[in-house]
Amino acid sequence: MFETLSDRLLSTLKKVRGQSRITESNVELTLKEIRLSLLEADVNFKVVKNFLDRVKQKALGQEVLNSVSAGQQLVKIVHDELVTTLGGQTVEVQLKGQPAVFFLVGLQGTGKTTTAAKLALHIRKHFHKKPGLVPADIYRPAAIDQLQKLAKTNDLPVFNSQLGQSAEQILSQAMVWAKEQMVEVLIVDTAGRLQIDSVLMEELSRLKHLAQPNEILLVADAMLGQQSVNVAEGFHRQLGLTGLVLTKIDGDARGGAALSIRETIGVPIKFLGTGEKVGALEVFHPDRLAGRILDMGDIVSLVEKAQEVIDEKSARESARKLARNELTMEDFLSQMQMLKKMGGIDSLLKLIPGMGQISKQLSGMAPPEDQMRKIEAIIRSMTAQERRNHKILDGSRRLRIAKGSGTEVKDVNKLVQQFEQSQKMMSQMMKMGRPGKMPRNGGFF
Repeated sequence: MFETLSDRLLSTLKKVRGQSRITESNVELTLKEIRLSLLEADVNFKVVKNFLDRVKQKALGQEVLNSVSAGQQLVKIVHDELVTTLGGQTVEVQLKGQPAVFFLVGLQGTGKTTTAAKLALHIRKHFHKKPGLVPADIYRPAAIDQLQKLAKTNDLPVFNSQLGQSAEQILSQAMVWAKEQMVEVLIVDTAGRLQIDSVLMEELSRLKHLAQPNEILLVADAMLGQQSVNVAEGFHRQLGLTGLVLTKIDGDARGGAALSIRETIGVPIKFLGTGEKVGALEVFHPDRLAGRILDMGDIVSLVEKAQEVIDEKSARESARKLARNELTMEDFLSQMQMLKKMGGIDSLLKLIPGMGQISKQLSGMAPPEDQMRKIEAIIRSMTAQERRNHKILDGSRRLRIAKGSGTEVKDVNKLVQQFEQSQKMMSQMMKMGRPGKMPRNGGFF
C-alpha cells in the first residue's frame, strides 16, 4: 500500500543524506517535497501541516551529532514523527470480562465478516482464549452464511443466528450461549450500510447498551483514503470507537488513511488486514510501519514470521545439508512451502533494512506464482527416492513425472538444471561464509 509514498519519501531524503549541515534552506526544500509526497498519498492536509511543523521545529533546533551526517539525522526526525503520526505505540485489545465482547462495525463491503473470523483466529492463537462468533447482520443473509462457513472451516464456535430475529434478540441469546459454551471472547459481526444513516446508528447504540462491549472496532477500507477518515469520524461520534481495523492494505491504496486516521480522530489503529486469507491479519505497530515506509526494515516482524513457520530442528538440519551440499528436492519443496507461508520473498525482503528498494530489482529472480505451482507439481510427481536423489532421473522417469504433473519434459529438465545451479551456488556461499553472486540464468530465490 505504501509503495508510492515510500518511493517519494526515500527519493526526497536521499538528497539530504550526505549533507554535513542542517540549514533552514535545505530543510525547507526537503519539507516542500515531503509535503507533496504526503498530499499525493491522500493524507489529510491538517495532518500534513502538523507533521511538517514538528519536523521543522526539531530539525532546526537539533544539534548535529559528530557520528552521523545532518541528512541522516533528518531522516531520523522524519521517522520519529511518522511514528508519532501513526499513534506512537501499539495499542492492544482489551480482553477483560466473561466474556469480553467485541463489536465489528462499518459500512458494507469493507470486509467485516472476514475480519471477524481473522480476529477470532488471532485471539485463539496469540492469547490462547476461546473465541465465539455472532452473525448479527440481519439485513444481509449472505453475511450470516459466510460467517458460519468460515467458522466451520476454521473450527470456530459460532452462534446459530436465525433469519427473522432482531439484532437485539440475536445478541441477547448469543451472550447466554457464550457462557454455556465457555466462550471467552465474543466477536459480533454487526450490520453495515452503503453509508452512515440514523437507522444503523440507532440499532448499534441499542446493541452497545445491551452488551457493553470491551471493543468497538471500525473495519475501514484503506482503499477509500480520506473517505475512511470521514466514516471513522461518523462512527466515533455516535458510538465511541476503541480502535480501527484497516483492510485491503495489500491493494494499491495510497496510504493516506493510515497516516491520517489516528491523528484526525484520536482512535488507534489496532489491526491491518493484509490479504483475503483468514490468517492475513497483523497487529498494527506504528514504529514498524514507519520503518517499512522509510526502508529501515522491520526485523522484529521478520523474526516473528520465521518463528511461526520454521522449526528450529529442521532449520539446523537444513544448514547442515547446505554445508555438505546435500540439499534435496524434498528439502527444496519444504523450504518453498515455508517461504509461501511467510508471504513470499518480495514481502520478506521489504522487512530487511535497505532491501525495500533492492527487492524491486530482484523481483524477477523469484518465479511468478504460476511457475511456483508448476515446480511444486513436478516435485510432488516424483517418488520419495527421486526427491532425495535427483541424479537417478533418467529419460523415462522424467517423462513419467511430466505426465503426472501435467507439464512437459523440458519443464522437468529446466527444474533439475536450476536446482543443480542453486545447489552449487549455496555450497559456494557456505564455504565463503558470505553471500555469493546470484546465478545469471537460474536460482530459485
